[in-house]
Amino acid sequence: MKMFLIVYSREADEYIVDRFKRAGIRAYTKMEEVHGEGTATEPKLGTHAWPGGNNVLILAVPDEQIHVVTCIAHQLKEERPRAGVRCFVLPLEECI
Repeated sequence: MKMFLIVYSREADEYIVDRFKRAGIRAYTKMEEVHGEGTATEPKLGTHAWPGGNNVLILAVPDEQIHVVTCIAHQLKEERPRAGVRCFVLPLEECI
């Protein structure tokens, strides 16, 4: 089992969430209006100088669906390069 933290521009929210739902990934937690700075896109700090924000999806994924989520993340990065999609994959021992 893995935990995926998927960070992306809030403007792409509906498109990104829909992609996971269409693939059968329906259970998630979403954090809205998070701020940060990466290496591939402009900072999203919610300020006048650096407007905008990101959302984060948290997915607990069983082993048999890991490949599906990974493939979608790669596709999203290609399809929406300005959405700043970053996918962090962490080990998950148990989901209670």
